[in-house]
Amino acid sequence: MITSSDLTGLMTMMPAFGTDNAGDLNATSTISVERMEAGINRMIADGGDVISTTGSFGECHTLLFDEFKLLAESAAEIVNGRVPLFIGCTSLNDREVIQKMRVVERTKAAGVLIGVPFYFPSSPGNAVRFYRDIAAMFPNLGIMVYHNPPLHNIKLSLPIIEQIAKIPGVVAMKDSHRDPLEFLRLINMTRGKMTIFCNTLQAEVFSHLGATAFWSIDAWMGPWPLLALRDALRAGDHARATEITLALAPPPGASFDLSWRETAAKIAIRYAGYVDPGPLRPPFLEVPPEVDAAQRKRVEKWKGLCEKYRPVEASHA
Repeated sequence: MITSSDLTGLMTMMPAFGTDNAGDLNATSTISVERMEAGINRMIADGGDVISTTGSFGECHTLLFDEFKLLAESAAEIVNGRVPLFIGCTSLNDREVIQKMRVVERTKAAGVLIGVPFYFPSSPGNAVRFYRDIAAMFPNLGIMVYHNPPLHNIKLSLPIIEQIAKIPGVVAMKDSHRDPLEFLRLINMTRGKMTIFCNTLQAEVFSHLGATAFWSIDAWMGPWPLLALRDALRAGDHARATEITLALAPPPGASFDLSWRETAAKIAIRYAGYVDPGPLRPPFLEVPPEVDAAQRKRVEKWKGLCEKYRPVEASHA
């Protein structure tokens, strides 16, 4: 089974590649295996270290079960063990999580990405019990904790993580919700047990505290700035890592609107053209003009960063 020592570098959070009719309310099979295969193969060839699926950006909330099943099975077959693959199984209740995990355990995926079942907030005790129960049921799957307090209605505090880290099979966590002191304590608490994937913009600062991995949904616009950041951190070139981080950062004072953050990212990825994620799915079809315009502007900036940080040998690929 995969361990925390196998997980480092850039984790790319994959879109749920859609068919041309993905926006149709009557559609029941909207996973484009062809688009997914092209996207995964390109990301692995270009250097992504880990791939994860069906988080919030990966549309765990818009897919029918049969669509999830096709995505999970096809992604695992395409990746074929070339990099660690984590299939997102977050759901509203434990039984649906287990139903999805039974699909994943029959594939070549390294593990699962799972947040605490949400809708009503969970108690700390039930959150810990949830991870303990699923780890016991699926001892051959690595479990990555998906920590997203605004959407999952619970912050996994350090005392909660201290208990979760003791559970066999829990090997990593996707996290963006710690200040530096809390992150330092988190790293010390989980060292050798869990890899903590922090947000891209935290990676340089938190690398001084022990972070070795970060995640991104923007990688699917073209991973070159992120791979350059990863390589700078691995080389201990913090001046270059700082330069890249500041180049990636939004303007001072910019805010993130959860109503559009994930949807807008998929729009931007399609405009960027590195991969084709397909169209949006219901209920996110009416996009305000200002959101669309902002994504076009963001893509132009990202393409410039890709040109700047793309390796010479990759510029002709």
